[in-house]
Amino acid sequence: MSAFMSAFASLVGALADLLHPLFQGASTAAAIVLFTALVRLAVHPLSRAAARGQKAQRRLQPQIAELRKKHGKDRERMQKALMELHREEKVSPLSGCLPSLLQMPAFFLLYHLFSSQRIGDKANSLLGHQLFDAPLGERWHDALGHGGLFGAQGLVYLGLFAIVAAVATFNYGRTKRQMAANPVTPPTGPDGQPVPGMGAMNQLMPLMSFFTLFTVAFVPLAAALYVVTSTTWTAIERAFLYRDMTAPGAAVATVA
Repeated sequence: MSAFMSAFASLVGALADLLHPLFQGASTAAAIVLFTALVRLAVHPLSRAAARGQKAQRRLQPQIAELRKKHGKDRERMQKALMELHREEKVSPLSGCLPSLLQMPAFFLLYHLFSSQRIGDKANSLLGHQLFDAPLGERWHDALGHGGLFGAQGLVYLGLFAIVAAVATFNYGRTKRQMAANPVTPPTGPDGQPVPGMGAMNQLMPLMSFFTLFTVAFVPLAAALYVVTSTTWTAIERAFLYRDMTAPGAAVATVA
């Protein structure tokens, strides 16, 4: 594990050296943003596949509703019928999870790298690198202890919070429009009744992006940069990939 972390630290260092002529003292922070963009670019084909899958799921809603009417009280037959329908339509219900799952290792790598005092048998020199005056290895509560909310370090976090809040507000509006334009038949249990809690989950879904604020507040600044960059990328990517799902009555097109 230490050898792997050393290699990852070397990668971050190499990217920082590459960007140093442009970003000077903030080159390591810029390297983290670039690393995040490269990770998201690598999983973009999966995001496109997930968009196709979700749009296919929307098209299948009338057929799924009919299956629920037919097999609603027989869970086993209902599951088999759903699996057969997904197989015939070449749709995977889990396709939407893959992009998020494949990004998690990159986030945890950064979190571990900038939370460790030592990498192998050497002191972790990356911890002293900064974004403006805020060390990449420290957290928001550390910034509050060095100048308070509006100190030099605190202002860095206020900037990140502002970006996250703007992205979350954008996501909230887009998700509400998408849900209104494409209502989904709520899942039912074996008795044919709606699954308890799903209504509340649907109400909560548009607010999920705001929870990113808590992540940014409690992880090292380097990991927070990853989260902010990835969240912003996701908002732009989803606005493009799902642009035809926000207008009532719009036809669902296939993503190339």
